[in-house]
Amino acid sequence: MSTIDPEALALITSAIEKADGLIIGAGAGMGVDSGLPDFRGQQGFWRAYPALAEAVMDFTEIANPEAFRSRPRLAWGFYGHRFNLYRKTASHDGYQILKRIGEKLANQYQVFTSNVDGHFQSAGFAKDRVYECHGSINYWQCSRPCCDDIWSANKMLIETDDIRCQAIGQLPVCEYCGEIARPNILMFGDFGWNSQRSDRQAAMLRKNISLMQNPVVIECGAGTAIPTVRYFCEKQRGLLVRINPRDEQIGNCQGISLRCGALEALQLIEQVLQSNGFYD
Repeated sequence: MSTIDPEALALITSAIEKADGLIIGAGAGMGVDSGLPDFRGQQGFWRAYPALAEAVMDFTEIANPEAFRSRPRLAWGFYGHRFNLYRKTASHDGYQILKRIGEKLANQYQVFTSNVDGHFQSAGFAKDRVYECHGSINYWQCSRPCCDDIWSANKMLIETDDIRCQAIGQLPVCEYCGEIARPNILMFGDFGWNSQRSDRQAAMLRKNISLMQNPVVIECGAGTAIPTVRYFCEKQRGLLVRINPRDEQIGNCQGISLRCGALEALQLIEQVLQSNGFYD
């Protein structure tokens, strides 16, 4: 049984029905309903990677470009596991609900996400309407870097020993210089990240949002530890709907908070929209 206030649902769906665009903000919590870990806190990270817990290694130490130079098999053991996990995990139906809502509005939708899993694209969202502010694990670059090239990893394979958090066999290398490759992800202390792909996405984000005069902002699973998505959503015009089972506080901006997971909230929102004839 849902604990979401029916009046809150009514206000949200009414705003959607009057909106001309949908702005979607998504943090790590968006993937939890798909079965992905959100690494909430150091203990959560260590539960997912016991070998790093045994080595007392902090998330910032492995999510760091220096790790690809000093401990490449460990670095690719961590990122290779994530790469394989994201690839084999199907996105939950909440993605499709957001897509269906956005496609009914005059200026459609725009996604702003800190997630690097590529699940919005795999769920069928238009590539020119998704901005991945931290990059994507599905694209790689040189770890040096020797050039500005970014290449797709769609046909790549990474074999890992997940117990030891180690990559097995041939490590990915730059096709130009032979140096170790790395994901095209913004890491901690990262001065070598090639942001060109993300910069192009950001330009399209600005263009798409500029057309929306009366959008609704739906934010799913964006935490406070790295609040990039939350800050972005709070700066947008229109009603903010913050969906989060733990960090649902709205603060001083205009909005409604729903203390629950993304999938549950989106399913309930769509049920009301359907009963109102939104898709007719």
